[in-house]
Amino acid sequence: MNKIACQYAIIRFAPFVETGEFANVGIIMMAPKQRFFCFELELKRYGRITRFFEDVDAQLYRKTLHNLKEELERVADMLKVHGFDKRLKTNDIDFANGLFNEVVRTRETIVQFDDVRTVLTDDPQKKIRELFAYYVERNFVTKKYQEELLEGDVRKLLYKVDVGERFEKERLGDHSYHVTFPFVRHDADEPVKVIKPLHLGHDEPTKIYDHGAAWINRINRLKGKFLEPERVLFTLAGPNGDGNRLDAYHDIEKELKATGVKITSCDNRDKITQFALN
Repeated sequence: MNKIACQYAIIRFAPFVETGEFANVGIIMMAPKQRFFCFELELKRYGRITRFFEDVDAQLYRKTLHNLKEELERVADMLKVHGFDKRLKTNDIDFANGLFNEVVRTRETIVQFDDVRTVLTDDPQKKIRELFAYYVERNFVTKKYQEELLEGDVRKLLYKVDVGERFEKERLGDHSYHVTFPFVRHDADEPVKVIKPLHLGHDEPTKIYDHGAAWINRINRLKGKFLEPERVLFTLAGPNGDGNRLDAYHDIEKELKATGVKITSCDNRDKITQFALN
């Protein structure tokens, strides 16, 4: 099978043009001869972006991406009128290329497009998902590193609300069985608050089940003797989109709750703060 040449560009969110800082938030792709146009945007899990740009209101990000989505949907409609609707016999490739170049041209705006690149693929729809997973979801980052990033966010939050020095990394259990938690707060030598960020955004449902089940087993082994589950908060980072990965995430979410622990999204700063302070 002949490979299909696709043009694509990374979409960036750059709220402060003066500093040049940006975050990758999407991919736009086109293969004019095959009448293919598609885009993927980070519309759900934007917590890492608003944490990076601390002075940016989450509402600004949501509104910006919503407006961009509407604009790109209008572009898709224009391309259909000029031949991308496969019910039409002719396809205006020159118009498609011109429109794509206009969309991605350099602008000093809050949404910017990186340089246009070309990739060869058998399946453009699959390829844009792969590019989105790599450049936006950063699936090349290891599970260990992703949880370290989540821990870093929690640590900064705890110090921001003036309780960071009360939480320490600690091993709970005894010589026969023990588990290390990144944030443990003691009162009279007893753990009264435990916070564990947990990354469950793996690229395969099996990995989500395996990683989640490991922590469910740890809590069940510790509870009663070394730990009261209601004193534990798991802050969860799950997968984007829907399908089997999201089903696996929800299954683990329910099974964690069944152990008696508290859970919340890693983006719910208010709930994490409330748990840490009370």
